[in-house]
Amino acid sequence: MTGTSKWFAIALTFAIAACSGLQSTTPNGGGLPGTSSISPAHRSRIRHVVILVQENRSFDDFFATFPGADGATQGLMKTPSGDVYVPLKKAGLNSDSLGHSHFSFNKEFDRGKMDGFAKVERDLGHGVLVPAGTYTYRYVDPKDIVPYWDIAKEYVLADHMFTTQSSASFTAHQDFIAGGTPVGDQGDNVIDFPEPSSWGCNAAPGTVTDLITPKRHEEFGAGPFPCFHYKTLRDLLDAAGVSWLYFTNKNPNAEWNAFDAISAVYHGSQWKTNIVIPETNIFQYVDDNELPAVSWVIPDALTSDHPARIHDQGPAWVASVVNSIGESQYWDSTVVIVVWDDWGGEYDNVPPPQLDGQGLGIRVPMLIVSAYDKETSASQLGYISHTQYEDGSLLKFIEQNWKLGSLGTTDVRANSIADCFDFGQKPRTFVPISTNFSEWYWRHYNVSSAPIDEY
Repeated sequence: MTGTSKWFAIALTFAIAACSGLQSTTPNGGGLPGTSSISPAHRSRIRHVVILVQENRSFDDFFATFPGADGATQGLMKTPSGDVYVPLKKAGLNSDSLGHSHFSFNKEFDRGKMDGFAKVERDLGHGVLVPAGTYTYRYVDPKDIVPYWDIAKEYVLADHMFTTQSSASFTAHQDFIAGGTPVGDQGDNVIDFPEPSSWGCNAAPGTVTDLITPKRHEEFGAGPFPCFHYKTLRDLLDAAGVSWLYFTNKNPNAEWNAFDAISAVYHGSQWKTNIVIPETNIFQYVDDNELPAVSWVIPDALTSDHPARIHDQGPAWVASVVNSIGESQYWDSTVVIVVWDDWGGEYDNVPPPQLDGQGLGIRVPMLIVSAYDKETSASQLGYISHTQYEDGSLLKFIEQNWKLGSLGTTDVRANSIADCFDFGQKPRTFVPISTNFSEWYWRHYNVSSAPIDEY
């Protein structure tokens, strides 16, 4: 969100009614909390989890027409004379960015009616912002994201994966390491981007953050300097002696490097030992048999899927990492999770459940690739999980797999992704994902240091 529109939002008060939304389809049958777990007999089969984090796409934006998934071909739009249905238009992968701050979420969500997507900002470039109008009501042509559809056809597609907070990339990346952004002792969480636009422990002096309270009150500029002291999955992994690495890009604006905002890492020895730059080094770690137990892999601007008027190589990048692991000695012992950090303001038809005063946020896609993915009959596409997940679901799976205990954040209530697997089946043979780029290309790829997020 731009500064002007953000501070305009201060004058507005939003009271979003609770929305029961979707209920979990896990065996316990409720939306809170999940009980899916990993059988001790098969826990040792998974020795590596790789989380590929992409950028700013809603579920419908990528999988609106995927057979069997909870997609849509039209969307509800609020007009002065009432709500009308607008057909979703097929569009290319490259597109204009849309507002996706918490303020934008409130507009789009509209107390669960999901009819306010025309009201958010559309960035035309060079600082020109206009109301999005019907531009938001679109989805990416499957021909532009063939690798993602190929993964979904062969492995697991989760169609009820919700962002933990209805906020943008800075806090979304925190959610994948901490399950939230808890600060203070009142239950407040940080949302949106710090002000001014600098991030993490190396932010400019005087930088502040915005808060959302458990009662949904937004407090602009009331949050702490963005160098946090809460626990992350790193603390649990270190305590148990479980290895981890964070592969990320070289951009000096570090909101996509979640550990840049974690004081214990940024100011400690792990900043040099556990933060791997550039992210393309993941291929060498696989080849050298040095893949840690847990890896986060973060793209750069040109491989991120972030909406922009640039050539996006995100689908090819993801396919190459998946292929590298699938064709290696790690295939039988690894789960690869491809997930998008936030919805980017893009249209989605499913109202996110409001489990507390701070979320959930709008759906994003999630793909899961492993030798133990559940299989369907030969006449069907890959397995579609309709279970309600959130960012904490990934943390919960890792915590259970290595018996780490819990961070005590959203990982407590979240359903584990364990129900996507059949650990009793014989390991599946890896099926390579189509891509126009070989691993050699990425080993020689000139990693971009282009600006990575304007919202």
